[in-house]
Amino acid sequence: MVVGVGIVDIFIIESRSLKEKRSILRRIIKRTQNKFNISIAEVGAQDSWKRARIGFSVIGNDRGFVNSMMDAVMRYIEELGLADIVNTDMEIISFADAVG
Repeated sequence: MVVGVGIVDIFIIESRSLKEKRSILRRIIKRTQNKFNISIAEVGAQDSWKRARIGFSVIGNDRGFVNSMMDAVMRYIEELGLADIVNTDMEIISFADAVG
């Protein structure tokens, strides 16, 4: 089993309040979740009305597949055009078949 965890820091240019930020962030999260069927949520910067931190995870059997999915998720968030990506971080962990 291979688990990929990604963190994306974004800057929301159009946001002028926390309410606007949450509306835009909700669209980003829902669209990404629907397209890739992944676990994704806001995980930081909740009180900032211009910045947000999104965390997501991908699970699979192949390290290459997980890596390409994570790249695709980050590219998709950027291509939505709702926010600018400021920073990204990802980690891929492999677990042996004998776990459990």
